[in-house]
Amino acid sequence: MAKYQTQLRGNFDDLLNRINTGILKGSVSASYEDGSDYSDPVRGVRCSVRVYERYSYIGKNRVSLNLTLLGNGDDLYVTAITSGGSQAMFFKINTIGEESFLKCISDIINKHKKGI
Repeated sequence: MAKYQTQLRGNFDDLLNRINTGILKGSVSASYEDGSDYSDPVRGVRCSVRVYERYSYIGKNRVSLNLTLLGNGDDLYVTAITSGGSQAMFFKINTIGEESFLKCISDIINKHKKGI
């Protein structure tokens, strides 16, 4: 399991769309599995959870990514956690697929932070 967390500023919908598009276009085997959205307009708080999967060619297995985007106005918080990606029974020996999937998210976020 690998994890990426960061705080940033921006438009909630724009970032969520950018992440979704980046993940699905970043790998031919990537798929959107499911998601959930919550909004409290009185407090201005929003939360979206997304689950993606893709095939790891190096690990020869499927890897999942759980993404949570929390927003309060322009203040945003992202947590992305990958899972899977190992063929071992008792411990993980190949986490390259997880780390690669997570790098996709960090690249998208870093471009957003730089305004690219």
